[in-house]
Amino acid sequence: MAVITADRPIRRRRRGARRVLFEMRKEWSAYAMLTPSYLLLGIFTLFAVGFSLYLSFHRWDILNPEKPYVGLNNYRQLRHDAYFRQAVRNTAYFTLATVPLSAGLGLGIALLLNQRIHGRAIFRTLFYLPVVTPLVVSGLIWKWVLDGDFGLLNYYIGKIGISPQLWLSNPSLAMPSVIAMSVWATVGFTMLVYLAGLQAIPQEYYEAASVDGASRWRQFRHVTLPLLAPSTFFIAVYLIISSFQVFDQIFVMTNGGPLRATTTVVYYIWQAGFQQFTMGYASAMAYGLFAIIFVFTIVQVVMYNRRTDY
Repeated sequence: MAVITADRPIRRRRRGARRVLFEMRKEWSAYAMLTPSYLLLGIFTLFAVGFSLYLSFHRWDILNPEKPYVGLNNYRQLRHDAYFRQAVRNTAYFTLATVPLSAGLGLGIALLLNQRIHGRAIFRTLFYLPVVTPLVVSGLIWKWVLDGDFGLLNYYIGKIGISPQLWLSNPSLAMPSVIAMSVWATVGFTMLVYLAGLQAIPQEYYEAASVDGASRWRQFRHVTLPLLAPSTFFIAVYLIISSFQVFDQIFVMTNGGPLRATTTVVYYIWQAGFQQFTMGYASAMAYGLFAIIFVFTIVQVVMYNRRTDY
């Protein structure tokens, strides 16, 4: 009996050690599975961000291995660059038009498709298809539709007596054309987010409002909109960040023209870095764009928190 009693602690310690080794093996297996993702994140995100910050204080043309230190000269140059100011104005114009249109149309479509109508699943799918279509493909399709000579849009407006327009070659029409394409590509996403928000609102609120005699407009204004505030906040932050980073449709449809009417900040960064080979200046512009996006995001968070506190 004494021998058996003495063996019990040893067996327990062995079982405990095996359990610890098993748990460690599971953790190391998980880390091994995550290693490719960590490598991609480290190389293409963390290293790229750090290296671009380093380059923003240097002058480098890619071909020359030397990177002379220039301090804040790249950032000072931004203040005197007329093309950069124009790119900021174009980006602001694009953002101020795209965000309200995408959010408003998405909310309207979500309200319609939240009703009990026949084939609403098909309509939801059709409205969401542009979201999963690559922007390059969408841009090529819209470039053909808006072609000034053989475009589909000019063909149909000609049927009703409207003269053909140079949608992508006219400086006053090029940016609205890109905005229309961008709204078409994003409205399905805002619809989906608003649809999820609408379905999360308890039906009892509408029933109580109906009992109190509230009309449909008052129900929408005092019940639907306030309870959709988290969805609206998410959509606003996402769309503003995406709009400030617009590049694909500009690159495919207009190449920044005509007369730089559609040159946005990201497209100008690409031109500076990969056409003019001024990587240091392009990195400084990238961090300038980061500062703008950061400020707008902080302002939105503060405004949203103040509203929810009341």
